[in-house]
Amino acid sequence: MDGLSEASRLMTTGGDERLTLRAETGLNKYHSAPRPGDVLAYASSTANDVSAAAQAHVEGVLAGLGGTLDAAGYEARLEGLRGRLRRAYALPDDVDIVFAPSGTDLEYVALAAVAGRGRTHNILLGADEVGSGCIHSAFGRYFAAGTALGLATEAGAPVPGFGDTKVEMIDVPVRDPAGRVRPSAEIAARMDEAIAGAAAAGRHVLVHVVHGSKTGLILPSLGDIDALAARHGEAASFVVDACQARVTSPAIADYLGRGAIVFVTGSKFMGGPPFSGFAFVPADFRARAEPLAEGLATIFRRAEWPAGWPGAERLEDGANLGLLLRLEASLFELERFQRLGLDEVTRIILAFHQAVRDEVVDPTPARRVAPYPPGEQETAETHPIEMRTLSTLDLTGFAGGGASFDDSTRWHEAMLAHGVRLGQPVKCVKLADGRWGATLRIGLSMPQVVERAGLDEAALARSFEKDMARVRRALEAVAAG
Repeated sequence: MDGLSEASRLMTTGGDERLTLRAETGLNKYHSAPRPGDVLAYASSTANDVSAAAQAHVEGVLAGLGGTLDAAGYEARLEGLRGRLRRAYALPDDVDIVFAPSGTDLEYVALAAVAGRGRTHNILLGADEVGSGCIHSAFGRYFAAGTALGLATEAGAPVPGFGDTKVEMIDVPVRDPAGRVRPSAEIAARMDEAIAGAAAAGRHVLVHVVHGSKTGLILPSLGDIDALAARHGEAASFVVDACQARVTSPAIADYLGRGAIVFVTGSKFMGGPPFSGFAFVPADFRARAEPLAEGLATIFRRAEWPAGWPGAERLEDGANLGLLLRLEASLFELERFQRLGLDEVTRIILAFHQAVRDEVVDPTPARRVAPYPPGEQETAETHPIEMRTLSTLDLTGFAGGGASFDDSTRWHEAMLAHGVRLGQPVKCVKLADGRWGATLRIGLSMPQVVERAGLDEAALARSFEKDMARVRRALEAVAAG
């Protein structure tokens, strides 16, 4: 990997094949790499490069370790990261934190947390809006050709101890066949029916909540979650997919206070390199969990689970230096961001949001995809300000109208030649003939907020206007070509 520092090279290790850099480009499949990039990137909904400041931090961490890390050192470093996460998000001391090589691997944490409560019935919400690999991992199956321990696996094969004999799953779509967001009440009603049926068959239900999907959805509402919990009690457990990291400390506290597991990753809004993840697990789960499934020893190292978790002694007592460095980069960005006041964060995010409108939406056929059900704009007004860091653009009006999803997939890659990288297209807009329409996503990241802190109003506006004008010109060029 020519041109990579040792720290950057290490950050491509200790995960699955999505970390691999292609020889011809020096980038991964998402067109990013664990090093500072030279493109204009508003791609935090997919994958980031590393900011120069975070890169310097990681280089310092690696130098302090002398380039190596044993099991004891790994355990100590991860304990330190747990303390930093608790401080950054104001987490209670009794909340367990499990680290994972990616957000997709976090699904195994939820399955392990409810193991011992009977056969698991997993309700996955909006599989197309969270990540394709989660369909496998939420089912207790491997999702890639290898694990973070370097063991070869087969996507779709059961993880020993889970597999089809213990886990069943349904997917509740967040959008209807026309691509419209389903109301929270409708989603909750489908969940209610599924929970009741599974519970009647003696299965424990793991219910997924989405806080910040690929298009910025938060579903179902806290009120509907509370109603489901009150109706089904011990028959259901809840897990919140906040993997985009567009979630505030108070929102995390709201979920944890309801006894829900919360997933977050460092590689999306947080601005860290691909891939890393952490699960916040209320203490009650560890107290009731059965020993970890034997197959988790092919995925996790011992220190990544809290000391004393049942069955953690089955896991390899080794170190994953690549994951540690990716986590270090992500937490560095989180801590910088959390030091900013809410007023300053709000000011910067609103300036970004306005620039997307002024420079991309208004002058072109692009239209924003609403992050709420039809007729429920007031719902979005209650969402955390971080949700406005992501704009999903309906691009079907480009190329003479009727631009397809395949068109936007090509445009996404072609824009790299113009020095611009956006978030990947997502299937959320339908064409008149029933095909999925063209979309792309413009996503701000924590480091991009931090870098603009302190700019006066005029300089802040110019900064985003300049960037969004470049985005517009690149988009128009590839759509015309």
